[in-house]
Amino acid sequence: MRQPAKTFEDLIVWQKAHRFVLSVYQFTDRFSKSEIYGLTSQFRRAAILIPANIAEGFKKRGQQIKHDF
Repeated sequence: MRQPAKTFEDLIVWQKAHRFVLSVYQFTDRFSKSEIYGLTSQFRRAAILIPANIAEGFKKRGQQIKHDF
């Protein structure tokens, strides 16, 4: 049985998302330089959000949500 993740970097889903970001960067390197502020930027920002959201969710996992009802 696997040990619980201590950091978001221990999560397999984050590791796969990180590899995806690296792949997107390699892929977009082949785009025309005229696309550097267009499609290239959009692809990269979208890819980066995936592992960033996973990390943010992991951080919130341990925090109690306080409701003021």
